[in-house]
Amino acid sequence: MTAPRTLPGHLAHPFSPRGRLDPYPAYRWLREHDPVHFDVTSRMWLLTAHADCALALRDPRFSAALGQRERVRDDELPPSMLTTDPPEHQRLRSPGALLMGPAAIRGIAGDIEAGIAAVLDGLAGRAEIEATADLGEPLATGVLARLFGLPAADVPAFAGLAARVSVNLDPLAGPQAAAAGRAAMGELTRFLGERADAAAKAAEAAAAGKGPGGSPFGRLAADDRLTRAEMLGIAALTVVGGWKPLAEMVGNALHWLLPREEAAGLIRDGGPQAAEPAVDELLRLESPIPFTARVTTEAVPLDGGVIPAGARVLALVGAANRDPAVFDRPDELLVTRSPNPHLAFGAGTHLCLGAPLVRQAGGLLLSGLLERYPGLRRTGKPPAWALGLVPRRLTGFTLAI
Repeated sequence: MTAPRTLPGHLAHPFSPRGRLDPYPAYRWLREHDPVHFDVTSRMWLLTAHADCALALRDPRFSAALGQRERVRDDELPPSMLTTDPPEHQRLRSPGALLMGPAAIRGIAGDIEAGIAAVLDGLAGRAEIEATADLGEPLATGVLARLFGLPAADVPAFAGLAARVSVNLDPLAGPQAAAAGRAAMGELTRFLGERADAAAKAAEAAAAGKGPGGSPFGRLAADDRLTRAEMLGIAALTVVGGWKPLAEMVGNALHWLLPREEAAGLIRDGGPQAAEPAVDELLRLESPIPFTARVTTEAVPLDGGVIPAGARVLALVGAANRDPAVFDRPDELLVTRSPNPHLAFGAGTHLCLGAPLVRQAGGLLLSGLLERYPGLRRTGKPPAWALGLVPRRLTGFTLAI
């Protein structure tokens, strides 16, 4: 018997205003009844099973380069690891690791830790804070400012640009927001370009033993494998793809942690070593980037049906990350879950280069916050899920400390 091709009437479409507030009932129904679903509203194929989403993220028959062209907006993101397929993807990713790879993160680990300590110090004496404005955004700004080696005088302007370019995350942004995002992207690219030469010289001097360590951005800017436009495209996309999701992850995490004292206690008492794997679990439950677009280059047979060539596909990682075929008690927070093959960081060749940075920075912030402020609790009105699709985030999350 053919599975029904439309959601039952009592379930809101996950992209509708009501469905965006809580997409998980629709995700669950699709995963159980029609995991390879042609959505007549968006004219896209929606994948909700973990196995199918993982395949779409890894298999070269699902093109990332073609997928990024399926944005509703008429602008394209600059070429980067996010928007290209192999072998072009690897050509860009290898030098991109100079900015976001494990060695780059190790080189600034002490600075990141000091910056997070400063954020937490700044909360002392406050009665209330807002999760994103007072925790998430300072975290994201500080981490990225250290990647780019920015002096303190440049940080406020950088934070403003990072906030403004974040609209480029949303593939469904309207014309006015899209125009503002394009303008902000141009400003950010110029901002980074104006600092690239000095950063490259500092990195070259450091490599020759004639100066301090330089920054990851400087080492990227000094690398001759990329054109200047490609280098700046990678740098700008790091800000677009990193600042807002990292900022919003904090509120999403606290939304799950604070009502669950046992889970919060494990992180508070276990420190960063316990908090880093907990970050994976928190991202599994609330992925800031809930889907990834691809286009098939040939017909692809899956257990739930055949996706034709040239099809527009969304791998709904927010659904895949709660697939009971892979995750025991999938809708529960288990901060010690291991293994945890969630797809919030992508998979395959497109696995997010920044994953170690997110785990480290998120773990340091959460463990330090819960240790310093053990009475932290939600206060005021309950926070609300924002209506935007990307990133999935809370608004108005006020905390008493």
